[in-house]
Amino acid sequence: MTTTEFIQVMNSGEVIPAGSPAHVKMHELSQEAIRITMELNNAYHTHDEVIALMSELTGTKIHKSFGLFPPFYTDCGKNIKIGKHVFINSGCKFQDQGGITIGDNVLIGHNCVIATLNHALNPDHRADMIPAPVKIGNKVWIGANVTILQGVTIGEGAVIAAGAVVNKDVPPRTIAGGIPAKIIKNI
Repeated sequence: MTTTEFIQVMNSGEVIPAGSPAHVKMHELSQEAIRITMELNNAYHTHDEVIALMSELTGTKIHKSFGLFPPFYTDCGKNIKIGKHVFINSGCKFQDQGGITIGDNVLIGHNCVIATLNHALNPDHRADMIPAPVKIGNKVWIGANVTILQGVTIGEGAVIAAGAVVNKDVPPRTIAGGIPAKIIKNI
């Protein structure tokens, strides 16, 4: 299975059975992601070197306006799309097999987790995976220690308060916070 075929399968929204070709490819891509993130996280890199490593990790050209304070972790990398003028602070963990799209002018705080996979509730199929994308609109600010769960869309201009667990869509130009996150006010 090629990486392109893998992304197509993961973006289909269908259950990924344990041991399937997509599951095997996921493990292959994980090993590549570990290699690249180990390099990224365990030495000082110039801005241009960070851009090059993130471009290798995602398999796409990352814009020169991108900023990142390592460490950064992902267990795939190839299903992350990053817009212009995005800043990711240190300690973030992206589980991107189900797809993570980050718009332009987005700020992501320390230690954020974005998860795009879930497992089947049926114990006989617990190792099967259920992917669903996370989409972050333009001009979003995500506070420190936020967890965003699979299938969530965060609308343009929204703010996610520090420590929130986001399990449902957040409308544009709102502030959401808490566990689970709820709309606190409009902007």
